[in-house]
Amino acid sequence: MGEIKTDKPSITLIEFDAGGITETHFDSLEASRQHQPVREKLWLNVHGLHDPAVMAEIGRRFKLHPLVQEDILNTQQRPKSDEFADYLYIVVRCFDFDPERHCLNSDQVSIVLGRNFVLTFQERPTGAFEAIRERLRAENGAMRNHGADYLAYALLDTLVDRYFVMLDHLTDEAEELEEQALNHPNPALLVDINRVKHEALTLRRAIWPLREVLNNMSRADNGFFSPDTRLYLRDIYDHTVHVLESLESVRDLLADLLDIYLSSVSNRLNSEVRILTVLTTLFMPATLIAGIFGMNFRSMPLLEEADGFRLAMTLMAGAAGLMAAVFWRRNWLKTK
Repeated sequence: MGEIKTDKPSITLIEFDAGGITETHFDSLEASRQHQPVREKLWLNVHGLHDPAVMAEIGRRFKLHPLVQEDILNTQQRPKSDEFADYLYIVVRCFDFDPERHCLNSDQVSIVLGRNFVLTFQERPTGAFEAIRERLRAENGAMRNHGADYLAYALLDTLVDRYFVMLDHLTDEAEELEEQALNHPNPALLVDINRVKHEALTLRRAIWPLREVLNNMSRADNGFFSPDTRLYLRDIYDHTVHVLESLESVRDLLADLLDIYLSSVSNRLNSEVRILTVLTTLFMPATLIAGIFGMNFRSMPLLEEADGFRLAMTLMAGAAGLMAAVFWRRNWLKTK
């Protein structure tokens, strides 16, 4: 069982064909059992995957294999596709950006493509497929004239397009971290760099297997996707390759940020150590002179002189001033 992200499962049925569209929302399993299809093609969407009874009823109506039902409820699946006699099962990851926590949220989306139906199972409402619903509702929309395979393509295309949005967020965060690493490096920056690296790795783990899934579906002649729709799948495949290449650039930038941070911290430490070394060196003559006059000899120069103390202090200050002038001329006192 996956994580509970909704209070109650929500089931929505969209039936469509060239003649129109019918939308139905089911509040209970009993209502869904009494419903009879009224149009040629249908799209059943479920929000919330923590009620096995809902999954069992859908599995019974559409004759889903028990292993498929198990994979739908277990929301830690990697992207994949499993082919059965009457349907194709596809697992994809859906991402959105949380502006409050500045992190990516990942949800599992399961898609079942049949000859004239599409089933989608989501952990929670994200609004990812709202644009597709609007295209189906459009009076002169062309999507209703296509088959269920084109609807499945549109769903996959929408999820892959969201990867570009997540990639933009990661790129913006990496550029901000780069500016901080160059101007204001601090220990908190290291935590942010590792967080963005982890998010980039999570996104890559979702896209890398999906690329192979799309490649296989675009080449397989199993009857679930028509030849025209397989051309569109190749376009999604190209998009995943583009995202992966861009994501590698972000990961390289984040790796360079660690080097920049460590170099900045090392340079700052070197500057502080140099300043401390210069200050210590400036006081060395004073320490030497004070040590000499502090020796326990009965007879020493300047001990009996009235201006001996002033002369010793003058020697200390003069030696320190002369050394400071030399250090300044050689740029040893500058931090940059």
